[in-house]
Amino acid sequence: MTFIKYAVLCMRLSQFSVSLRQKSTYFITTPIFYVNASPHIGHVYTAVIADAAHRFQKLLGCQGTLFSTGTDEHGIKIQEAAAQAGSAPLQYCNRVSQQYRTLFQSLGIDYTDFVRTTEERHVTEVQKFWNLLESGGHIYPGKYCGWYCTPDEAFLSENQLAERQEPDGRTYKVSAESGHRVEWTEEENLMFRLSCFQGDLLHWLRNEQSVYPEKFRHRLIDFVSNAELLHDVSVSRPKERVHWGIPVPGAPHQTIYVWLDALVSYITVAQSHCWPPDLQIVGKDILKFHGVYWPAFLIAAGLEPPRSLLCHSHWTVDGEKMSKSKGNVVDPWDCISKYTESGLRYFLLREGVAHSDGNYSETKAIRILNSELADSLGNLLNRCSGATVNPGQIFPQFCNDSFIKYCSSSEASSLVESVSALPDVVRQHFEVCNFYKGIDSVLATLHAANRFFESKKPWELRKKQESAHLNAVLHLTMETLRVCGIVLQPIVPRLSDMLLSKLGIPQHQRMWGDIRPFSWEQEKLQEASLGTEKVTLYKRILQAK
Repeated sequence: MTFIKYAVLCMRLSQFSVSLRQKSTYFITTPIFYVNASPHIGHVYTAVIADAAHRFQKLLGCQGTLFSTGTDEHGIKIQEAAAQAGSAPLQYCNRVSQQYRTLFQSLGIDYTDFVRTTEERHVTEVQKFWNLLESGGHIYPGKYCGWYCTPDEAFLSENQLAERQEPDGRTYKVSAESGHRVEWTEEENLMFRLSCFQGDLLHWLRNEQSVYPEKFRHRLIDFVSNAELLHDVSVSRPKERVHWGIPVPGAPHQTIYVWLDALVSYITVAQSHCWPPDLQIVGKDILKFHGVYWPAFLIAAGLEPPRSLLCHSHWTVDGEKMSKSKGNVVDPWDCISKYTESGLRYFLLREGVAHSDGNYSETKAIRILNSELADSLGNLLNRCSGATVNPGQIFPQFCNDSFIKYCSSSEASSLVESVSALPDVVRQHFEVCNFYKGIDSVLATLHAANRFFESKKPWELRKKQESAHLNAVLHLTMETLRVCGIVLQPIVPRLSDMLLSKLGIPQHQRMWGDIRPFSWEQEKLQEASLGTEKVTLYKRILQAK
């Protein structure tokens, strides 16, 4: 397909895109995770970003949401991992795939579809997609000679290599990007005409929303602009070398390249119901496959590329790269045991920054969770709902006269201003998955609420029986917590549910549209009873001395 044909394709599909928007659909994906090893914290980070984005869209009122995740189960690395584990490939895949399912369910990852590349529905879609590429003249037979990196499942050119030295002085070649060893390989396989799609890819990448953060989009533009790097790609492997894969239609001696296989999983999930994906979350290590191969495959097949790719960076551990050889791979189950699922979600989204690597530190995690979830949020809820200042266990009725009389101090005015601005500020950040910035804004509001509460000394108001003043203080504090509880639902859904339930907020009043109007904008707001269950929103983590 020429560049001109792609432009026509985009125009033709634009009407379809508009109709999808009118139906309030939203399609978001994680990559499907390779099952050559058990899940680690990096996999959880990707899934939590996607889950938060999905929950945010539902909070805005999107009814037709589709959120897919799953496992990538073919290729030579799986053959080798299964052999090392002493099991048949499918049995091995079943076991590791279930680990992902169980972990994601424990973390409240609210996916709508979990796809596995060994499923029959997926095999059918991959072979259909292959036939589309082949019938369009985009696949041809060829003999490939070059450096192959098995851990990365990719052929590399000379300028993508680096040399390393053994202790005895001998040199060997590795991928410059990943550091994994490469081997010289010569084999006959089938090639995809990637080099023909330079113009199409650059056209797609000119849209600022195609890939973000910006640094990753520019990285792709640089790659695609270099004709030496954008060479045709091998899309099959000899079955004698890679038997654990989907057979090429009409060529049973070949299996389909694992990355073509894996990328089609998004089509397996979506079918024709909500194409293209609105947002695809990927790590920077697989950016080339999603930002170059994937849109080229789609354009060749006559399909629209994804609307947006969000590429995130990785996690280091105490400042060092996470790796099996160093023994510092962070176990998500261990983190859940120490911090709870809400604590782990919060820490990852609080500290994770897409454009640069995050640093995992147990000391930092405990400090953040104790300070922010246990103290700033949890302790504030406890203080305003405790029997000492709130014996009636109520969310007091809003009284405009009391509000004007008792809530006009600088602390109160600052709090009202912060709460009023919060929904728009947080929405702006959440819409581009900058969850850490949204959390920053929530914390600023909670700090203002704690200062206001402390300055009013409600325990003294209770002793003096100044009920009107006390109720005004409790109401503004609880209204702040209500707003914060609603906007935090994508970040810590279970913790937010506990908070809102304690405040007596019904399930049907927890959407983004329910944030406004604020209580001080309403003429009448009735008193409500707090939830009867005693709640410790987040228990402080005690560190061993």
